[in-house]
Amino acid sequence: MKLATWNINSARARFERILDVLKRHDLDILALQETKCSAAQFPRAQFTQAGYYVTAHGFDQWNGVAVISRYPQTNIRFSFPGQPGFTKGEARAGGFLPGEPEARALGVNVGGIDVWSLYVPNGRAVTDPHYFYKLAFLQALHGYMEERLGEDPKEQIALAGDWNIIPGDDDVWDPWEMPDGLYLTAQERDAFFSFQDLGFSEVSRGFVTGYTYWDYQRLRFAKNHGMRIDYVYASPSLAKKAIGAEIDRDERKGKGASDHVPVIVDFA
Repeated sequence: MKLATWNINSARARFERILDVLKRHDLDILALQETKCSAAQFPRAQFTQAGYYVTAHGFDQWNGVAVISRYPQTNIRFSFPGQPGFTKGEARAGGFLPGEPEARALGVNVGGIDVWSLYVPNGRAVTDPHYFYKLAFLQALHGYMEERLGEDPKEQIALAGDWNIIPGDDDVWDPWEMPDGLYLTAQERDAFFSFQDLGFSEVSRGFVTGYTYWDYQRLRFAKNHGMRIDYVYASPSLAKKAIGAEIDRDERKGKGASDHVPVIVDFA
């Protein structure tokens, strides 16, 4: 079973690239983030005509997540229990104004694996309400996963997505270049590694190194000034089945590329 995660930065603009990656890597499941369209606007027909199953979740040109798979999808969920929302405005208790959940999480069951496509909030700046929203999002996700594994420790779960966190200093070309230290604060890193306390393993790192994102500006890709912020966390029973992984760096090349590249994990 080959599973990949990819922040596509507009599914409508890059559906041909998505189809190519699905076929070229012989993917069974592809979790997409930042699709930047409503569910109705998602280019569903292009994938169903090619024989894939599609679930898309989005409201407008912001955020958006989707899962494309070779096999049918069941138990579809457009948020996880406790997922916070965000409303622009002055910070209040908790550091943000809670609203309806954004299109940042999509859960589906494919072939016995509970796959979540996750677009973790960016945070914007360590003093911004969005930063506290980011931490609240991760805390709620952690609580939900703790509950799930408490009910069934053998459940196969994949948390695949753009985590918007730099876990280690080696995961960015220069930590000192990050404004305000965003992505690598102790709070963000603690939230990222807290999933390991539940028994989850980030399964791509054991097989592959390299960056997954390069900004479009200042020749970042040409200079290899990137960062690694896209990951696949797997529950204990699924993690032990991981047999390989790769980062498709070449997908960042050429006209019309996303600023992220696919991270692919192979499970036995």
